[in-house]
Amino acid sequence: MEAATDLQDTASLTWKFEFDPSQGIDNPVLSLAEDSSFSDSWSQQQPRFCLLSKEEGGSFGFHLQQVPGHGGQMVCRVEPGTCAQRQGLQVGDRILGVNGDVVEHEDYQAVVRRIRASGPRVLLAIWAQHLHDDVAQAQQGGGAPFCPLLAPGLRPRLCHIVKDQGGFGFSITPGGQGPFWVVLSPGGAAERAGVPPGARLLEINGVSVESFSHQQLNRKLWLSKKKVTLLVAGPEVEEQCRQLRMPLAAPLAEGWALPTRPRCLHLEKGPQGFGFLLREEKGLGGRLGQFLREVDPGLPAEKAGMQSGDRLVAVAGDSVEGLSHEDTVSRIRAQGSCISLTVVDPEADRFFSMVRLSPLLFVEHTEAFASPQNPLPVPLIETRDPPDEGTAAPCAMPGSRHCFLYPQPGGGYGLRISWVASGPSVFISQVTPGGSAALAGLRVGDVILEVNGLPVGGESDLGRLQQLPELDPPLCLKLAARFQQDLGTRIPSKAGKDQALTSDVL
Repeated sequence: MEAATDLQDTASLTWKFEFDPSQGIDNPVLSLAEDSSFSDSWSQQQPRFCLLSKEEGGSFGFHLQQVPGHGGQMVCRVEPGTCAQRQGLQVGDRILGVNGDVVEHEDYQAVVRRIRASGPRVLLAIWAQHLHDDVAQAQQGGGAPFCPLLAPGLRPRLCHIVKDQGGFGFSITPGGQGPFWVVLSPGGAAERAGVPPGARLLEINGVSVESFSHQQLNRKLWLSKKKVTLLVAGPEVEEQCRQLRMPLAAPLAEGWALPTRPRCLHLEKGPQGFGFLLREEKGLGGRLGQFLREVDPGLPAEKAGMQSGDRLVAVAGDSVEGLSHEDTVSRIRAQGSCISLTVVDPEADRFFSMVRLSPLLFVEHTEAFASPQNPLPVPLIETRDPPDEGTAAPCAMPGSRHCFLYPQPGGGYGLRISWVASGPSVFISQVTPGGSAALAGLRVGDVILEVNGLPVGGESDLGRLQQLPELDPPLCLKLAARFQQDLGTRIPSKAGKDQALTSDVL
């Protein structure tokens, strides 16, 4: 199976190690971390990072393949002349992290979804195949992740600043050429927009300023007129990235005071349908996209907040960028009578296109988890009555897998666990689209056998399950395959030696 996502290379973000004795090394964090020569003995023994970007209509330039029975997802092909090749991605590399999130224990489809949702730029943490195989034994039984992980709350910031009577509220450290640091005016617009003290300036309106001269930087700010969007990294973030040898990359950013965000719409089909039309049209830059039109007054689409002209970017949390109209419609129909759509209005579309980041990186999780039937986050544990006599209890398929969950921004894991007195007693009854559980590949009906190495299943375990949100992450769940009655798609069997391997081009 092959499906296209896209992204391509931009010269301003292709960082490589070039040493000029007259200038020294201005940016060891960015340049050394992406040195494609791999001559450094340290980098041969540690995960390395690849920051990839793609051109209009292009791709990142690599194929990802699932490897049954092995941890992580493997690069099976690198296209010559692409950004992936220039950044040193090699066949056999294992994907450990995507945009600062650990994915080494996530299933194949979850990793593909994360990369596609990243939009025009993605930061991959990878490990060479021979290094991964040498230590794979340590992963068995839920060892600590190998992927370097930023501490909670330590991320670069994307800050949108609107000029007031005092201007933008910041100045730039003097110097002939970058890097630059931001000097805040107390109480000014920049400080109110979330720019931390002593922050390093990385981008202005989606353009890297690391190699700008001071004159070029001032002109860029002048052209911004009354509003500007800065990508900055505070001193703590810069230091941690230096220690982890992680690039200060835009896909790591969290949004602060952004002028607009994507919206999550949850619709339940009524007697007259959903009340909207989906059309394929040309959008910004002449790109084809899926647009929502003819929103009928009083029907579910309008009640959910849909506006004519919104562009559809995800269905059930999965990106639809680059999909054909027919494939997008099929994904919507597959959800049945209750659908979840992520959309951007024209203003949001222009903003995220300017900063060259996917709107899906900035979905408000508290909004994403709400639904018409369930306006507040669901409780983690739900106790259900035993099934009526004559109703067969769902039967779990053989086989099991381990899954590691990390809290999503705002807390929680995006799932509900249910308990019944008979059959597989502890199972997942709800998975929030776009949440941590969904991204990790959990499905409704998955049976929970163990939590952090301890078996669960009896009524005496309910108290312990209620305390799951208070446990230190990650949560290690041992899961059995989904219930027979919930199997909407084929689940590969690990025992099938002749099973055909699937791959996706990214």
